[in-house]
Amino acid sequence: MANILIAIAGLSPQVITETLYALHQDGIRIDEIHAIATRVGRDAISTQLFAPDDGRYFRYLREYGIDPKTILFSQDTLHVLRDDKGHPLDDITGEEENKILLKSCLTLAHRFTKNAKNTVYFSIAGGRKTMSACLMVAAQMYARPQDRICHVLVSPEFENHQEFYYPPVKPALLELRDARGQAIFKDTSYAKVTLVPIPFISMRASAREGKNGRIQTPAELFRHLVTEKEQPLIVDLHQGKILYKKAELKMMPSRLALYAFLAGQKLQCRLLSATCRGCSSCYLDYRKISENQAVITDLYRRLGGTTENKGICALEKDELRAYVSKIRKDLQKAFGAQAVELLAVEAVGKKPDTRYGIPMERERIRLVE
Repeated sequence: MANILIAIAGLSPQVITETLYALHQDGIRIDEIHAIATRVGRDAISTQLFAPDDGRYFRYLREYGIDPKTILFSQDTLHVLRDDKGHPLDDITGEEENKILLKSCLTLAHRFTKNAKNTVYFSIAGGRKTMSACLMVAAQMYARPQDRICHVLVSPEFENHQEFYYPPVKPALLELRDARGQAIFKDTSYAKVTLVPIPFISMRASAREGKNGRIQTPAELFRHLVTEKEQPLIVDLHQGKILYKKAELKMMPSRLALYAFLAGQKLQCRLLSATCRGCSSCYLDYRKISENQAVITDLYRRLGGTTENKGICALEKDELRAYVSKIRKDLQKAFGAQAVELLAVEAVGKKPDTRYGIPMERERIRLVE
């Protein structure tokens, strides 16, 4: 029989040692720790918890007289979120990353609840709120009566403090800030770390197949995933507008000409990739854009522009960068900060080899001519 802790790890790996401490204080033995993390979260765990000389995880075990061999927790039990190309995710910033996160949470929950002798503790204390929400969904789908969902509460003045990972056996003074931002010192003996069990309604029965009673796998559950319909990016040359979701932007002809040209480049890409995320194969450098000056000029004229605008009709490198910046500002004002990361012209590579393109998936782009 094993007690397994599944935790979410964001930029503050303290929640892992805090949760472990709280479980131990409640007399709960933990045999394995599995952490779901982005690349940044993995690196934080590696440097802060696993550091050979001063890793806070190993320091905690030493202080409380726990043999490290009794808990399986290492680089092998860090489950790093990866895209369809195997690249680690740096953050959870959109719908695609969130699906990857949910699938990882479901996979681990399904895996560790297979064994009837295991007890699984799902800690939703760390990471972004969306990470906690996905682990909560996974726990509700697969958790059994013996499993638990928990949160950990830390005294506000010590919460997120860079030097606080658990209440040390020998109390120490930490520099804190009062309500006015003034430096104060407080003894860690005043720190309280409380494990809070979260009541939940188990949906495990609904995950069973009617014929044989087998629990459905995460892949099977994903068939019933309810998601927001992906909205297209429409570049309408007739109206001189960009439309996305329920908003629209009437863009200046010079800027729209460049944007429409780059959108067209994306649509011409013929790579057989499942997604455009992280791919910049269709991006063009200044030389390639200059070779297509006639195309950009024609688009500008079709949008009602005149040859008096020497900027877009004879695009220089500095002017290109200025246009890219102005297009981004227009898009952010019209569609918001989150959408602009997909819609704005992206620059990749170092000068002088910078290349430009639109990161939005080509399947979602519509160019109305």
